[in-house]
Amino acid sequence: MVDSGSHAVRSKKRDSPKSMILMWLLSLSTIKMFSSFRSLLQIPAHTGERPILLTEVDTSPDIFTAEEVAKHNTPADCWLLIHGKVYDVTRWVPHHPGGSMIFVRAGGDCSQLFDSYHPLATRLLLEKFYVGELDKTDRDTPGIVEYQSDTQEGEFYEVLKRRVEKFFRGNELNPRTSFDWRLKSVIILLSFAVSFYATFFAFQSFAASALCACLLGVSMGQVGISIVHDVNHGSGLSSASSRYALGAIVDLVGVSSFMWRQQHVVGHHAYTNLACDPDIRVSDCDARRVAPHHPKQPFHAFQHVYLAALYGLLKVKSVLVDDFAALARGSIGQLRLSRMTPGEAFMFWACKFLYAAYYIALPALYSPHGWRALAALWIIAEVLAGWMLAFLFQVAHITGEVEFLDSDGGKVERGWAAGQVATTADFSHGSWLWTQFSGGLNYQVVHHLFPNICHTHYPAIAPIVMDTCREYNIPYKVFPNFRSALWAHFAHLKEMGAAQMIPSFATIG
Repeated sequence: MVDSGSHAVRSKKRDSPKSMILMWLLSLSTIKMFSSFRSLLQIPAHTGERPILLTEVDTSPDIFTAEEVAKHNTPADCWLLIHGKVYDVTRWVPHHPGGSMIFVRAGGDCSQLFDSYHPLATRLLLEKFYVGELDKTDRDTPGIVEYQSDTQEGEFYEVLKRRVEKFFRGNELNPRTSFDWRLKSVIILLSFAVSFYATFFAFQSFAASALCACLLGVSMGQVGISIVHDVNHGSGLSSASSRYALGAIVDLVGVSSFMWRQQHVVGHHAYTNLACDPDIRVSDCDARRVAPHHPKQPFHAFQHVYLAALYGLLKVKSVLVDDFAALARGSIGQLRLSRMTPGEAFMFWACKFLYAAYYIALPALYSPHGWRALAALWIIAEVLAGWMLAFLFQVAHITGEVEFLDSDGGKVERGWAAGQVATTADFSHGSWLWTQFSGGLNYQVVHHLFPNICHTHYPAIAPIVMDTCREYNIPYKVFPNFRSALWAHFAHLKEMGAAQMIPSFATIG
């Protein structure tokens, strides 16, 4: 039975002024909510047109050509291309922990650089800067190489990085630097300064000066291998600005740090032993032939003989020829150079001038030796430095034990990390002397997988790398000593000088 009295009370309450106001506000809110929802669905008012649902709205990403991305190539307008995605990182440039390394390849493909230089967690941060996709028709643009790995190879590098990161966290070590590295660097720089003075100014005796020139050559080689190689890869010191300043030391021994980073950091490490590797340049007619699809000339039959001498000219060639040729062409082999900042351009020309002033002009004016003796001292120092640089770098990648990967059509049928192991070889594991003298290049596989880790840490993490390679059935090559690695290098040169050319799209056009 209905309680009529109660019903009357409820009706009275419902018809009260307060209730009426509440109902009016509720109705108004409902109208506004419907209006907002109508707008969200993009329903045109009073047109009678069919509503456009959210699922029909074009949410496809913006598409950019490689040429469009390449226009954004300065610190003030910095776009990066990573695995086919385009990122505008301009606002992150001032805050980047790696300092200027963020725009070392501005406007270009940074896929391999990003993967090898950053912890796994950084990938989440990257998504904040996403602006679009690379046009698929531009994937075969020169300078863009797509590594295609199967599931196992893709997993290999993630597992390896996780284990190495855990090692440094667990041992509370800074992967970028160590006390050993800093002490070693001070000794090398003092050795360079003392040997330079002793070579050109301290002795009347040519024999004594010649001995000092040998030490000067070794010191210059050590500056490049043990100091500059680390800091230009983003290790050695914790501060990015300090690393950049120390990296400029290579400019003071004549070689451009800008060109070093472009050729070695950007080109060689991303495209190791590919046609576009600027350290190999298999599409060029060169004094040496190192791969089966490299153009063959009659004189290559003797390359294992004459290259032993020509390697001594490596540093002189870089100082006097390569740097200026690359600047004039705007490229190193197939690698397009990034745009120089005003500071980098000033550093390039100022240090070339300073090098000529202190290394050539000062001895010519104030040395007790005549010009013939000075020329001989310069040659001794430069050739020794050239041999050190050439031999220690070449034995890692130019032997019959490593692979030269096919990159026809801009695609490599390997994962990048597995490709680094396949194209690289180590030597003299466990030797403290060779680790120090070679700047860790006896652990070159480790260096290629973790380029921004200080080389004094390589012996500690090498077992982790080797165990992970073994777990994923990726062969890891180690020569027992430097002599066997050097022998393998020249044996490979002899073999390539005699072998017939195997056609490849890399050598056509």
